[in-house]
Amino acid sequence: MNKQISILGTGWLGLPLAETLIKEKYIIKGSTTSENKLLYLKNKEIDAYCISLYESGPAGDIISFLKGSTTLIINIPPGLRRNPEVNFVAKIQKLIPFIEESDIQNVLFVSSTSVFADLDGFPLVSEETTPNATSNAGKQLFQVEKLLQNNQSFKTTIIRFSGLLGPDRHPAHMLSRKTSIKNPKAPVNLIHLNDCIAIIKKIIETHSWNTVFNASCPDHPEKAIYYEKVCTQMGLPKPDYDFETPSKGKLIDSKKLISQLSYQFTKNI
Repeated sequence: MNKQISILGTGWLGLPLAETLIKEKYIIKGSTTSENKLLYLKNKEIDAYCISLYESGPAGDIISFLKGSTTLIINIPPGLRRNPEVNFVAKIQKLIPFIEESDIQNVLFVSSTSVFADLDGFPLVSEETTPNATSNAGKQLFQVEKLLQNNQSFKTTIIRFSGLLGPDRHPAHMLSRKTSIKNPKAPVNLIHLNDCIAIIKKIIETHSWNTVFNASCPDHPEKAIYYEKVCTQMGLPKPDYDFETPSKGKLIDSKKLISQLSYQFTKNI
């Protein structure tokens, strides 16, 4: 079995994922957009490349980055909050011909549950639910999902993570001190970094290709109650909510992932 994997994006999730896979005797090629980070990655036994995706095409030695790997993990955020004019779909479109010409057989695309809109009544959202994003990022992510899934040159699995949290990252930091926060009654959909890594590892180990997984911790407390509790625990000022406007939201169902991968979530939110 080929144990070489290329990870496009070695940031908050991609770097600890690479470190975990290296411990499992995988050979990892990893990309960064910063020349300054190359030595840091190499010191962690990652075969590092400086690669950036542009609407005109990828910059950097993308051919060498993909060479010899049978699995590619695409783990780069669209970056649309900072720059709403970015065409993330075009960036991936220009990347695909390089994947087609490479040894890559399997693509794992890290997507988001933002492909589903928040609605009245907090509908249960499964992999059978048709994405109906209203946000620019959600719409573009779904377009990229389809672009990759429809390509016959490789098998694609989509993993849609809900809100990410970990040792140095919690949405409570962003919500603290804010006022008139919308949707206080909505269910919370979050997932811990440890589970993200373990789920990706499981997909690779079980060869779970050509499918889609929604990934969210099965705990879904009410937003206002949850963040009040977390902010108290972290010593942060509590957020202020808009209870006048009816809340919209969704409940992400991860039963398919739990069943097909025989996976048990290890971290509560």
